[in-house]
Amino acid sequence: MCSNEREVYITLRTHMKYMKPINLFKELLKPNALRQGRLLGLDVGDKYVGLAVSDVHNEIASPLSVLLRKKTNMDLMATDFQSLISELSLEGFVIGYPFVRQRGTPDAIQVKLFVDDLSRTGKLDSVTYTFWDECFTSKNVELLLKPLNLHPVQSKTIMDKFAAVGILQGYLDSMNRTSVDRNMELSAE
Repeated sequence: MCSNEREVYITLRTHMKYMKPINLFKELLKPNALRQGRLLGLDVGDKYVGLAVSDVHNEIASPLSVLLRKKTNMDLMATDFQSLISELSLEGFVIGYPFVRQRGTPDAIQVKLFVDDLSRTGKLDSVTYTFWDECFTSKNVELLLKPLNLHPVQSKTIMDKFAAVGILQGYLDSMNRTSVDRNMELSAE
């Protein structure tokens, strides 16, 4: 890696802040009324990014929308995310990532590049995010939608939104379960 690449890499990492899944959730649980926020789930695909949002208690994920993804519209996407952060009191992003497969797969690279491109806009400073296993979320939704015989375009947008729901709900379930388990351990001591 040459020095220019290293500087760019360091610069990228100063915009959006990666946190381990449990640490992001701990931040949400800190007693601070000003920071009582929700999470945004993202399913990053070739053409679209499916979005889901948590409820105010961070227990249930709901479908939100789908954004068109192009290399040329990252600035516009970052602006859309800024609006969502403000409107929905978002505290962080949970981004689907293919952990089961090799890290160097096109899907994994695509997700990392998406985050880097968003960071590069400079519009999402201080946004925290984590990756969560997207293991078969799109496939599960596809199998659920198949019997409905929807138009392919309609099916795709629904699939992207509900894949984001699957990612975010998986994260919320796991983090809430971990939180309950910890509280039970502490009360048993």
